[in-house]
Amino acid sequence: MSRLPKLFTGFTHAVAASLVGLMFLTFILQIVIRYSAQLPWLAEMFPFMEPSRYGWTLEFCLFLWVWLVFWGNAFVVRQQDHVTFDILYNSVRPKVRRGFFVIFSLVIAVGLLASLEPTWSKFYVLRLKKTATLSSLFGDWVRMRDVYLVYALFLIVVPLRFAWLAYHAIRYGVDDPTNDAMDSSLK
Repeated sequence: MSRLPKLFTGFTHAVAASLVGLMFLTFILQIVIRYSAQLPWLAEMFPFMEPSRYGWTLEFCLFLWVWLVFWGNAFVVRQQDHVTFDILYNSVRPKVRRGFFVIFSLVIAVGLLASLEPTWSKFYVLRLKKTATLSSLFGDWVRMRDVYLVYALFLIVVPLRFAWLAYHAIRYGVDDPTNDAMDSSLK
């Protein structure tokens, strides 16, 4: 494999790992603040431990979770890691299996791409709406659009992956060991 796909794969995995790490640290912070809130003298002694300063942690965890789910599904989760219902798929001849694979890959790609414009229209509205508590952490510039922007990226990347998989299935078939074109090229 060339160096660029390896670097890109490493980058996408590092972003996902960073999101998980940040979410874990924020969760630990929530626990510390929750239990230290029962000790009023602690907040008096250390003002930064005042529980009212940490309302943003819940929304930040939700922000990280949304990003982790869509980032992970767009870049990290491999095709063979998805849950499939393949009883019918595995019971038919390879040519029919190829047809199933190509048709459903293209249906997924077209469906996601078709939802891009309505989603983007909603993002236009979300640019006006502020987050409830993240402004106390990041400032007033954070909007709900920024929270869900990863979904637009998901709506672009996943159809490209499925279009590539459909092309690869047409060209090489689905029983070829290199059928996991996207995954094998990134290993």
